[in-house]
Amino acid sequence: MLSQRLEEWKPKTSLGLKVKNKEITDIDKILDEGQAILEEQITESLLDLESDLLLIGQSKGKFGGGQRRIFRQTQKKTNEGNKPKFSTLAIVGDHNGHVGIGYGKAKETVPAREKSLRKAKINVFKIRRGCGSWECECKTPHTVPFEVEGKCGSVRIRLKPAPRGKGLCVEKECAKVLALAGVSDVWSKSFGQTKNKINLIYALEDALRKLSTTKLRPKDYDALGVRDGAVEVSNESS
Repeated sequence: MLSQRLEEWKPKTSLGLKVKNKEITDIDKILDEGQAILEEQITESLLDLESDLLLIGQSKGKFGGGQRRIFRQTQKKTNEGNKPKFSTLAIVGDHNGHVGIGYGKAKETVPAREKSLRKAKINVFKIRRGCGSWECECKTPHTVPFEVEGKCGSVRIRLKPAPRGKGLCVEKECAKVLALAGVSDVWSKSFGQTKNKINLIYALEDALRKLSTTKLRPKDYDALGVRDGAVEVSNESS
């Protein structure tokens, strides 16, 4: 299905043409140069992506006790009646240093889901991984290389390096994002109105982006086992 879709793809941008003609085969080159990705097929061609939808909404129930769901429903009251809208939050990743988050909103559920997946694919960015835990020091990219904090609205989330085998000690929806990004061990602490899952995920995205923008000394790359973006399987398993 995906291969057939890529074969029928007719690029509309110069970057898409280069990817289609195999002139660019590494997405890290695009991300390092800061080029805007305007076509979702670009990331589909260069990465083996896996997608998921986060539970940001809640179905109706007694005393607000409804089950969590992927659609968040809001409505606007007009003279003609209530006009509902549905919003979704999608994530994509390759489990190897690349992840994307997208928000979609529409009058129906299916267009909202498709819009969020499309935005997630064009918003892909690479993260920095390493082994910043003093309890481990294995120098493999299994956790974050140093403590980092992200913020969105009133929500703040702090990620701390954890030793190998500890797992993702973080909120469930955030754990889905970190797993798709290729982080397998982390400690976390959150502050603010964390019930707002959208702000919580965006705060996590802010923290992950800060991993790559923080300046490190050359000796820290070897001491912390820092890797930017994708890592070969042979290096990761060693």
